[in-house]
This record gives sequence, structure tokens and C-alpha cells, in this order.
Amino acid sequence: MFALKFSIFLLSFAALTEAQEITFLYHICSNTTTFVRNSTYQANLNILLSSLAANATRSDINGFYNASTGHDVYDQVYGLFLCRGDVSVEVCQECVNRATNDVVQRCPIQKKAIIWYDQCFLRYSNSSIFSSSSQTDVLIMINVQNITVNVKFNNRVVGSISDAAKEAASAPSGGKKFAAKNVSYTWEESLYVLVQCTPDLSKYDCIRCINLTLSYLPIYINNKQGGRVLFPSCNFRYETYLFYNVAAVVAMSPPPPPPPSPSPPLSTPVVPLPPSPGSITDGKGDGSKSMWIKVGAGLSAVIAVLFFSACTYTMRRRTNLRTEEIGNIQEEQLLDLAGRATVGDDYSEKDIQGEVTSQDLPLIRLDVIHEATKQFSDENKLGQGGFGPVYRGTLEDGKEVAVKRLSRTSGQGQREFLNEVVLIARLQHRNLVRLLGCCLEKNEKLLIYEYMPNKSLDVILFGSSNGVLLDWQRRLSIINGIARGLLYLHEDSRLRIIHRDLKASNILLDYEMNPKISDFGMARIFGGNQSEANTNRIVGTYGYMAPEYAMAGLFSVKSDVFSFGVLLLEIISGKKNIGFHLSEEGESLLTFVGYKSYLSIQKRITSNDFCYLNSGSLSTFQAWKLWSDGQGLELTDPMLEKSGVATEVLRCIHIGLLCVQEDPADRPAMSSVLHMLASDTIALPIPKQPGFSIGRFVAMEGQSSNQKVCSGNKLTISVLSPR
Repeated sequence: MFALKFSIFLLSFAALTEAQEITFLYHICSNTTTFVRNSTYQANLNILLSSLAANATRSDINGFYNASTGHDVYDQVYGLFLCRGDVSVEVCQECVNRATNDVVQRCPIQKKAIIWYDQCFLRYSNSSIFSSSSQTDVLIMINVQNITVNVKFNNRVVGSISDAAKEAASAPSGGKKFAAKNVSYTWEESLYVLVQCTPDLSKYDCIRCINLTLSYLPIYINNKQGGRVLFPSCNFRYETYLFYNVAAVVAMSPPPPPPPSPSPPLSTPVVPLPPSPGSITDGKGDGSKSMWIKVGAGLSAVIAVLFFSACTYTMRRRTNLRTEEIGNIQEEQLLDLAGRATVGDDYSEKDIQGEVTSQDLPLIRLDVIHEATKQFSDENKLGQGGFGPVYRGTLEDGKEVAVKRLSRTSGQGQREFLNEVVLIARLQHRNLVRLLGCCLEKNEKLLIYEYMPNKSLDVILFGSSNGVLLDWQRRLSIINGIARGLLYLHEDSRLRIIHRDLKASNILLDYEMNPKISDFGMARIFGGNQSEANTNRIVGTYGYMAPEYAMAGLFSVKSDVFSFGVLLLEIISGKKNIGFHLSEEGESLLTFVGYKSYLSIQKRITSNDFCYLNSGSLSTFQAWKLWSDGQGLELTDPMLEKSGVATEVLRCIHIGLLCVQEDPADRPAMSSVLHMLASDTIALPIPKQPGFSIGRFVAMEGQSSNQKVCSGNKLTISVLSPR
């Protein structure tokens, strides 16, 4: 994944005028990942670039082509090109050829690169870049001339680009997601806009991508005569002069629909032939009858049309009322749920019902979810959690979603469901999973999220062979992403959130392996300057809970920091944290001693008293002991042997151990953690012995439960109300 970069050009009017030759704009190389010259990766890259250049001559690909080469995960290369929608096949071919030659000169040893021209762009990476909206690199180009007419120019620009985006996104599958149009913004001046997405994006992702590009407009391009914002997946441009090929745009436009054929009359009047020239009729004769027949027929037609219109209106009205009724029922149920959830709850700092009524609720009808998930079919089932089953679905616009369905037998209930709706719907951050809607209909409680194709971190990290997908740079990127998400929850959002259940299975991975924190059912809101709280309802997961929380119910932002430290050590080692497990015999520590006694016992325990159950497990104490003995690298996942940087790995282990220290006051805040991760010049304090990471006894495979696994103090550590 590219680091987020902004490149801004201030160009004169002349520099923005259309040129006949291929015009280079800009390039970005990722210096964080490089390859060795004459390596397998370079060979695969050369094959890929040749393939892109060869396919640029095809007229059936609509100016877009993607491909990948290589089979080894460390040497795979993914690439694509996109030509502007209004250029010819010949111009597209020339532009792509130029790009394939130019990019290797400008980015000679970088594994990731993107190069823009006026007529096309080309991009490659060592991770998949297909069918996903990317905003990691931004190129902004500005016409330095200000507008001279005092009109609502910026609103017209945004409106025109939005209209063009909808038109581009509606292109059929495989077609060009491209649109260009001109609108008048004064009686004598016009505005010209162009919008384009890569054709592999869904309609939803295309519109969302363009909307994100528009967010840069008021910051950098306000009141300018022209400008453009280019993302790797979409772009827009506007000018006060014509800059695109009108003939090509017109040729792409669908033909206008044929004029509607006149409807036949509902009843055909019988009209007698006019009398012959010599015939005689009186005032009450055939001429009078003919006139009345015509009038009657016309009235019949009018009445029939009015009746048909009334029926149509009634049916539509009933449908709208039904939809509105369903929405009102869902809102009432959610408000009722909020009222009941606050009774006897520990949400003392926030009136959740007030939170619910103060926002627009994202409510989705059950029939829409049924259609998206194929009636919750087994083939669409992604997995099962404490909340209930999770299903994959596809909405009408092609957007893929994940649907959480609350099980009636779930250990979690209305309190957790409401918590998710109240919290996550109000939080917006790239490292938090996005809630798209919820449904409360026919005793169903459903949460609809954005779909994460790479599942959760634990699936890839602890899978038998999946860990190879995570080289060191990806793991470091995931660590930083989780840290940024936690910092947002703790300090940067308008609500101060303690997650309370941070673990590998609650970290989801998108198309580009970006981490997103999920599952806010156990989260708590802190109000004002509140820094900690106490609860009698202890929730969480073995191995991740801070000792002061597991033993005394005391939680704070430092509880999340402890969980983050455990998670960081798991990411580095590729092993699950088993906590500290003593002998299975004896009473529970909670029934044997109080919290203070527990702390004093902890200080007397030596490493020989702990059971390291098998080579696939990790404990924070074991990590601290190895690091203290100068053997920290022994914790490293063997799969990182090729890609790991020893100094970076050791520094991350050091940071992880600082996060799992026994005393919460000794643990750093997430803002400090991010600074430590970002800089190798900051001196780190020596970590103290970690606190207990609570866990249950688990016998080794092949051993009976009554066999001794290790000697110890004959105490068993347990946990209250685990998930």
C-alpha cells in the first residue's frame, strides 16, 4: 500500500490547454518497498509491463486492462492501465507504451509506482490493486487563474461533477466509467467537466471515490477557473474552456429513446360517413348524432385515463406508506430497545436514547437484506461469532456488504446491538469498520457493514499457511493502522471510546490489507474529562484483558493499550497469546485471594512456574523474559526471515512490552505509541515486568485433563464473564 501523498501543481492557463502529444503529468514511487536488481520480482515486472503494452492495442477492452504475474507471494506483481475515455485506441496505445518505458526509468527499484499522463495512467504494486477504491496517492492540479464573475461557481462545479459521477458509475459492467458534460454558469460562459473511474469499481465505489476527490476542492481549488484531482482509482477535471474530445463523447452517448407511440383509444367511436353532396338532413338528423357520438367517445377516453391514473397513484401510495410504516416501526423498536437497555446498565455517562434520537438512523428493510444474502443461505455464510452468524451480501447497486445477524441464543443481546448502532454509526475513520445500516424487522436484529474481503487478522495471522501473506512491511502497516484507529477512539473522535475487546479476530482487513477495528458491542463512552471507570460486568477475551480490568473491573484507555500491546506481539510472533497458565489443580485465584494478594503473588512467580503449552503459543511474560535476556528476535515469526528488518522488529517488540506493563500508569498513551512507531530516534524506557494476561488452563494435545503439565503454585487463573 502506498503511503498517503499529496502532489499539488499550480499551472497557468497555457499549461492546462490540451496538447496533441502525450503529456506527462506526475509520478509517485513508494520508497518503502524496493527490489533487488535482476531479481525475480524485476523479471515479473518486466513481463507485466510488456503484457500491458501489448494489450493497449485492443479495441475491446475500453481503454482499461489489468493483469498480474508471478506465483510466489513475495514476487507477485499486479498492474493496470486506464486511458482517458475520450481518446482513440491509437492514442491509448502510444500513451501506455510511453508509460511502460518511462516508469522504470523514474522508479528503477520500487515495487510500487504510479505514473500519470494527460491521456492515461499506469500503476503497479506488489499487492493486489484490483476492484478496490484507492485514495492513498493524490495528485492535485490547479489553474492559478481565479474566476472573474461573482456567481456560485463552486457549487456549480460540485453539482456538475456529482451529476457526471452518477452517469459514469452507471455504465454497464465492463464498460467505460467515464462521463463528460458542459453546463452554463453565466449567460455567456460555460463550465466543462470530466469524470472517470476504473471500470473494475462497483457503482457504489465509483461514486464514493469521486465524492472523496471532491473533498479536496474547497481546500485547494476554491474559486479557480480550472483544476483536477487524480486518485489511483478515479479522477475529475473541470475547466472554463473545452478540453475533451466532444465527438468521442457524443459517440459514447446512448441514442435518445424513440418517441412514444400514440396510445390507441380505449373505445373506438363509430363515426358515420358524411352525407353525399345531394343528401338532405334536418337539424335532428345524422349530423347531430355524429357530433354526440364523438363527444361521448372523448369523455370515455378521459374517464378511463383518469381511472388508470388513480389506480396507479393508489398503488404507489400504498407502497410508499408501507415503506414508511416499516421505517417507523424500526425506529420505534430501536428507541424502545434504547430505553430498555439503559435500565440497570452501566451507561451512566450517556443517555443512549438521547443519542439515538439525535441522529438519522441508517435503517434498511428486511426484504432488501433477504435479497442481498439469498435468504441468509449457507453459501453466503462467512462465519459465526459471539453475536451470531455473519453473511455476505450484494446490494442492488453491486455494493458488497457483511450482515451480522443477532442469534436468539446469543450471549450478546440488545445492549450490544444498540451499542454498535449508537457508536459505530457516529465514528468515521479509515481504520474503523463502517456501519452501512441496521434492520429491526420481524424479530430480526441485523447490522450491515462494509464487506472486508480478506476477513479478520487472526485468520491470516494464525492460519496454517496464511501467514506468508503478511511480510514485515504489511505487518508494520497493520500495526500502525490499528494504533491510528485506537488513537481516534481515545482522543480524536467527538466521543471518547474505550473498546474493551480489542483482539486479532476484531481486526478486519480490506482489499489492500488495511486494518479496520470492528465489534463495538462492548465499548464504553467516557464523558468530559473522565479517565477511568469501574464495572461489575467484566467482558472481554482471554489473553487480551488488562489485569486491573480482569481482577477488579477497573478500565480506562490504558486497558485498550494493554490489549494493543498483546496484539502487537502476536503480529510479530505469528502466535496466539495464551496468557499465564498455572496448574489446573487448586482453587480459582479470585476465590483464593483478593486483588492485592494477587499482585503480591505475581511478583513472587518466576518463569519456571509458567506453562508454555506448545510451540504455537506465546505469553507476554515469555516475550519480556526473552527481550530482557537479549534474545528478543527469537519471538519473530519465521516467515519474516526474508522481509524483516531486525532493528524495526526489536523496536516494535520493545513498544509492545511497554504497552503490557503491570501498572496502567507505566503504559504509554496511544499518541505516544504512534510517535514511537514513527520515529527510530525517540529513546524508549526499559519495560517493567508485564501484568498477567488472563487465561484458562488448556491441556496439551494427547494429554488427559488429569495429567500434570507443569509444576506451580497450585492455583488456576480464571476470568469473570468472558466472551
